[in-house]
Amino acid sequence: MNQFRFIEVESEQGIQIITLNRPEKRNALSPELIDELTQVLNDTAQCDCEVVILTGSGSAFCAGLDMEHLETMHARTQEQHRRDSENMARVLRTLYEFPKPIIAAVNGPAIAGGMGLAVLCDFTYAAPEARFGFTEVRVGFTPAVVASFLIRQVGEKHTRELLLSGRILKAEEACRLGLVTRVVPQEELMAEVHALANSLLQNSPQAMRAVKELVVSHSAAQLDDEIEDAITANSLQRSTEDFREGIMAFLEHRRPKWPSLNPHPKEHVHIKA
Repeated sequence: MNQFRFIEVESEQGIQIITLNRPEKRNALSPELIDELTQVLNDTAQCDCEVVILTGSGSAFCAGLDMEHLETMHARTQEQHRRDSENMARVLRTLYEFPKPIIAAVNGPAIAGGMGLAVLCDFTYAAPEARFGFTEVRVGFTPAVVASFLIRQVGEKHTRELLLSGRILKAEEACRLGLVTRVVPQEELMAEVHALANSLLQNSPQAMRAVKELVVSHSAAQLDDEIEDAITANSLQRSTEDFREGIMAFLEHRRPKWPSLNPHPKEHVHIKA
């Protein structure tokens, strides 16, 4: 019996399938879903499966932050903002350092934090209908935590362009950038992902774990400092007037009027060198 409210877990012949299961919310990231995903990843790391598939139910992979959480965010304290940032950082790092091969089957939009989940997997297979984008700057937010991982994947120039523009990428462009491994027709996506998973099952599980440990070890110490700085930057940004205005404008379906166009010193967010 499934013990999670927003996650479905299935096991079959050495493969564990983790499905984000809030289709009515386009699998948006609520605090509860983030906690459940972190727990199921930790559980899966210890189970007897050797390969993991991560996907979304319905028409989306993950649409980013949950709207209901977004509506109440302006009223949260600095401590609550920091806790939210820590939880998001924890699930992304858990995914990045996951000891077994993990494949993302991106069946639809993967936006903001949802894009982070998709591209931090070892393999990212996407349907042509999938869309990707770090859209946080559009609501006055800073996608700080994902920046460290993204620089390692596509380099600083592409990271700056993606995070500063907040634009949406089609699956083919994401593939050209190296964020997506393969683009597969929607009707063939899960079959292709399972074929990859089954091919990985032929490899030495110990050797694959050793490869992942080696890759992760090269950046572990640096990530400790970078993610701590990112958590601080995220929590501070959520207290700015631009963020509050961005959220209100988004919810009211209007163009934001950024307070920082008339900046006040207290609104400057400083990240230590």
